[in-house]
Amino acid sequence: MTHKPDHFTVWAELPVTDLDRATAFYNKVFETELQRDDNGPNPMAVFPTADGQGSAGHLYPGTPAKEGNGPTIHLAVPGKLEDAMARVTEAGGKVLSDPITIPAGRFAYAIDLDGNSIGLFETAA
Repeated sequence: MTHKPDHFTVWAELPVTDLDRATAFYNKVFETELQRDDNGPNPMAVFPTADGQGSAGHLYPGTPAKEGNGPTIHLAVPGKLEDAMARVTEAGGKVLSDPITIPAGRFAYAIDLDGNSIGLFETAA
């Protein structure tokens, strides 16, 4: 038997050293509003989805891997990839690559304020 779910990735967690600072970074870069949730054992800021049911993830207070050593989570950007790349720099992060084209769209590697590796992903039109 081969396991083939509709969505193999069901949730992503990004550890950050300062939840409010990281939330502001992600809100600016992705032009969104992460939702703060203090109901669980740890506070978190949740990435929103259109219907509230899609695969997403959250930020939480934790210890990030050393810069560039952790996994890379690719996140959907609004609009043009280059605009999101500029917002990363404006918000204090680092863009690590030029745009890379693949059949599903384009992406660039970046580092957030805590050294987490993120992919800025623009879907194909």
